[in-house]
Amino acid sequence: MVMIGAKCQMEQVVTDKLTAAVVGSGALAVFGTPFMIAMMENAALTCLQPGLEEGKGSVGVHMDVSHDAPTPVGMKVWAEAEITGVSENGKMVDFKVRAWDEKGPIGHGTHTRAIINNERFMAKCAAKLDG
Repeated sequence: MVMIGAKCQMEQVVTDKLTAAVVGSGALAVFGTPFMIAMMENAALTCLQPGLEEGKGSVGVHMDVSHDAPTPVGMKVWAEAEITGVSENGKMVDFKVRAWDEKGPIGHGTHTRAIINNERFMAKCAAKLDG
């Protein structure tokens, strides 16, 4: 069962491989926005999955995030996702997402995930290769 108010956190240390310059989202060796967003999305996935039935999963369908402060290589970062709402049909789950480094907040926003049947979703995806 999906529980409003459930939270999960992910953390990691910023390495050279997690910079804006490496991913191509910028030219500087600072924590890249795509990596911050991925951490937020991973926290949401981790928070949601235990509440789903076997064979179900979730996919991200919307992200509205700001990246407000830079983080240097070598500093720890963490992201948190909190379930804030579930659609009436139970298929869409909304999250508040936030991120910090050792000096304070670095990003915040919202994220929505759709609950899917894993097998059906992968079949639909594979069908794109059929022509």
